[in-house]
Order: sequence, then C-alpha cells, then structure tokens
Amino acid sequence: METIYWLLVIFIILAIGFFLLWRRARQRLTELKFQKQSLSSRYGKMTEQFMPFLKNYPYNPGGFRFLGTPIDGIQFEDDKIILIEFKAANSRLTPSQQQIKTLVEDGRVDFEEHRIE
Repeated sequence: METIYWLLVIFIILAIGFFLLWRRARQRLTELKFQKQSLSSRYGKMTEQFMPFLKNYPYNPGGFRFLGTPIDGIQFEDDKIILIEFKAANSRLTPSQQQIKTLVEDGRVDFEEHRIE
C-alpha cells in the first residue's frame, strides 16, 4: 500500500512539473509570436518607404510623400493625386484603409486652405 502511495505522489509531482513546463513553453511561444509579428511590422514599415524607388513603380518617385499611417503615402502627379497603400501577397486593407478608399471612390475628398495670422 505504501508503494502505491509513493508512486501516486511521484506521479502527481511529475504531472505538476510537466504542467508548469508546458505552461511556460506556451507563454514563451506566445511571446515569440508577438515579437515576430512586431518585427515583421517594422520591416514592412521600412520597406514601404523604399517601394516608390523600385523599378516597377509606375510614377515618378520624387512626387511620392510617405505618411505611414493610415495609408502609406500620397503620389503627386501633374494631372492627379493618388493615395497609395502598398500591400504584399494576400494582405488586405484594414478597416480604416477601406473607409478611406470608399471616401475617395465616393468623391468625398476636399481641399481646404487655412491661414495662420
């Protein structure tokens, strides 16, 4: 009977130990995923600033002004102004970017002049 008791105690101690290791590993995995996403976002923001200088960019890169958020930038041409968002692979517009796109498509874009005296 005493052997079964000690085996049960050892089993419980091992189970607790494995649970604590599993929980720590899961927490570390979550941290690593967050770090990877954060690093990916930073690389993306840096890359977006160079996109107008790529050979297949259809406009004069000198007319591009980087904003970063909520859209990547604005391209100024002689005959039009283009709001530009660079996307890679299967990425989609954020809800904010989709709203901006809708406002532009609906012609709800204005120009205002404000003077400071």
